[in-house]
Amino acid sequence: MQFGKLKLAKISNKELARRNILVRPPEPPLGILMKDPTNSIYIGKTAVFQIPFYWTFDNVKAPHIVVVGMTGSGKSYFIKTFLLRAAFVWGTNSLIFDWAGEYKDWAREKGKVIALGKGSYINLLDLGGMKPYDRIDQIMKTLLLVFGNDLDQFDERKRLIAGALVKAYQDAKFRLDSSEHKDELGKPLTPPTLKDVVRVLEDYQQMGNYPYPTELAASIDLLKKFTRSGQDYFAQPSTVSLDELVTSGIVDLDLSGLPSEEQRVLGALTILQFVKEKMRLMGYSKQRGLKLLVVIDEAWKIAGDDNSDVVLIVREGRKYNFGVIVASQSPTDISPNIFSNAGTIFILNIFKPDALNYLQDALQFSNYIRDQIIQFPQGRAAVKMFLQEQTSKFSGKMFVVDKIEGEEASKQYFLTLDEVLTKKQKAEGMEPFTALSTDDLKRRLVQFGVSNDRVDAILKKFEKQPGRRLDIISYVIMLEQFELDRRSITEFLKDVGIDDITIINIFGKVDLKKAELKAA
Repeated sequence: MQFGKLKLAKISNKELARRNILVRPPEPPLGILMKDPTNSIYIGKTAVFQIPFYWTFDNVKAPHIVVVGMTGSGKSYFIKTFLLRAAFVWGTNSLIFDWAGEYKDWAREKGKVIALGKGSYINLLDLGGMKPYDRIDQIMKTLLLVFGNDLDQFDERKRLIAGALVKAYQDAKFRLDSSEHKDELGKPLTPPTLKDVVRVLEDYQQMGNYPYPTELAASIDLLKKFTRSGQDYFAQPSTVSLDELVTSGIVDLDLSGLPSEEQRVLGALTILQFVKEKMRLMGYSKQRGLKLLVVIDEAWKIAGDDNSDVVLIVREGRKYNFGVIVASQSPTDISPNIFSNAGTIFILNIFKPDALNYLQDALQFSNYIRDQIIQFPQGRAAVKMFLQEQTSKFSGKMFVVDKIEGEEASKQYFLTLDEVLTKKQKAEGMEPFTALSTDDLKRRLVQFGVSNDRVDAILKKFEKQPGRRLDIISYVIMLEQFELDRRSITEFLKDVGIDDITIINIFGKVDLKKAELKAA
């Protein structure tokens, strides 16, 4: 018997892929993918063998998740699905830092919305159980991130503002090194506000003998950005319970009503600092779980800076059962420290070369996966998991989920209120619409005596309008045509959150519109 000669040859990946060679498929084994459905979250089926993929924090080294993908790729759909299922499976609370108001309508149906800039206030100098000295350090760190070089490069301004913070707490009778915030009689002390800090600096200015008057004036001007009437959202006593933010199910912190990027950054960083302290106060958890998920979506200013408290929560959150979900169109907007501490990374459709280069360099996936990501339809995702078991051969390897199978969102209907809001209400930023889900609208209409066939007619009226938005005047006229009396209509309007002044204006406009129609 004769044997031929063995030759070494270079073969391309495409050519090798055509050959019938038995290899391990690029998907995790069943033991990693299929977990107990009562203690895990269903994501979707794998692209190759259609195996159900269940995610659980028990699998991965950290509960933190990074989601990247272009607009329309399915990021927010994934996040909404994940939060709903985490709440159902583990009773997990969630806090969404909603930069553009993208989640507020959904959250209003599923949980609660706190709208900063629209009637809700956070006192920057609240202590949240901290010592004033510690809180002053946090405030200064926040102001440095907000003001950048306008503060960071001026030591005298930093010294002035820190000193004024100290004086404001002392004037309010706080002991700077104590977390007990009570007076001699045991009554709770009231924290000062940023307006008190400005007042301290203005007192220095009025004395007229401060050695650096230019720096003093500049420090006052910086802080006054947040204390002027109409922009003092962080310089008034808090109307938001910090405990409620992390214990009330799904909470959307709507930052879209704040007038500037500086205001949004200040609000987000302040809340994050309180969340971090709340996490530490709750203490270390021996049993693994997921008490809270903090969602940061497209907030490059707070997710991209290594000094941000997002990074600190990511580093420490696992031992306190706190998780973070960071989502962005551009992975370069996310701190490398977040990537390196995440337990799971989901990559949806991305086609920008710079973003792909960054991800491929950071996560070390193949050109084959890169080509797939460019062509992903909505909802398909490449997944990288860093497993708890370091010995697992699949830890850190990439696989593809065919489609994120989420909860189908119920339709939203909107009653537009623009034409009936007073000038004062508009100036105060009152919401110009009321959002209702299909089921909620049906239930409320039936409750107030509208028959099923007429409910269907009302829903069809909404469906014909762009964005399913119906003006409130036409809506009330339709209810009256269906023989619903004004007492019932008033109760309905109150039940969906419309105040008395607006209801009076609604009926005035309804009577005017009916008179015009009759005259025509």
